[in-house]
Amino acid sequence: MEYVYSAMLLHSAKKEVTEEAVTSILKSAGVEVDAARVKALVASLKDVNIDEAIEKAVVAAPVAAAPAASGGAPAEGGAAEEKEEKEEGKTEEEAAEGLSSLFG
Repeated sequence: MEYVYSAMLLHSAKKEVTEEAVTSILKSAGVEVDAARVKALVASLKDVNIDEAIEKAVVAAPVAAAPAASGGAPAEGGAAEEKEEKEEGKTEEEAAEGLSSLFG
């Protein structure tokens, strides 16, 4: 998440989201930087309108939170655990594709 947060910080400061800028922020925060992850993040955000993506995410958030608010929390061993297991097997490219779909 630190990688996405660094991109959002740059965007909110009206700075360009570049590999150098993301790397600099991560290093400032004491994060051990993975250059491949930085490159994947910057590439996935290249053609994304971040303001529009944030707006869409804010609108969708109450809908996603509705089941939890109504007491519909998943049981132990439920879908959340299954999803985590599936995500552990993803490659960095698949993860970057997933990230870009959030903003596209």
